Amino acid sequence: MTREPSPTVRKRRLASELRRLRETAGLTIEDVGEKLECSPSKISRIETLRVGVTPRDVRDMLLLYGVGEEQREYLVQIAREARIKGWWEAFGDVGRGAFLGFEAEAAILRTYNAVLVPGLAQTEAYIRALISEGAPDMSKEEAERRIAMRMARKNILERPDPPRVSFVLDEAILRRPVGGAEVMRTQFDHIVDLAARPNITFQVIPFVHGSYPGMGSSFVIMEFPDPADRDVVYVEGTVDGQFQDNADEVDYHTMLWGHLVASALPPQDSVAFVADAARQLD
Repeated sequence: MTREPSPTVRKRRLASELRRLRETAGLTIEDVGEKLECSPSKISRIETLRVGVTPRDVRDMLLLYGVGEEQREYLVQIAREARIKGWWEAFGDVGRGAFLGFEAEAAILRTYNAVLVPGLAQTEAYIRALISEGAPDMSKEEAERRIAMRMARKNILERPDPPRVSFVLDEAILRRPVGGAEVMRTQFDHIVDLAARPNITFQVIPFVHGSYPGMGSSFVIMEFPDPADRDVVYVEGTVDGQFQDNADEVDYHTMLWGHLVASALPPQDSVAFVADAARQLD
């Protein structure tokens, strides 16, 4: 599995560029709608990612904006890539498409979690226990779909060019016996194995550290290989999460990440800490 262009990332880049180029051309949304004989709301929805856009519409808009041929063809190609379906769309009934779309193309992932083992590090047994214990009324069919989606998500770690992934975990994750001792033992062993990979690090913030900045507010910072794609922060919520990509939010969570890393045990000590937690289960 190689890193394929993510339509989610392409749509965001395209929408941002179309808005920037329209403003550079000195045109309002109403101007564009009138000249292209479409409703202004269509242009607005394109620029705010509420609808997709065809390569033909992109070409028409760029010609109106006076964009040169080379940049025009580049953005039309981006529009084509934005229409490709990502693997996660097959799980649209159970997955968070936008999150999975961003994650699929990220080159760097920084994940802090205070409650659960992060999804990319979960074993199948841990996933099954989370679903069976956390959603006992879920149908078997939906449960299997969710398990399949979560396992497919982890394939990005097996690519020839996997992302660099850093995890910071609160010790509470290690002490909550999801699924029982055997499930947790297997999960701890998996974390130790993952930490041996050159692109993955784990750090644990132990209870003895006391409180720390950002405690309990789980989030993921995603960086992409192309500098044209702005970093994204996904902040977990009680029911659903929120994406933030404005500079202030990204800078804030990057600063918070620095505090979390400083509060945690170093990677080598953290792996030893996890291994010791596994031994305590015996």
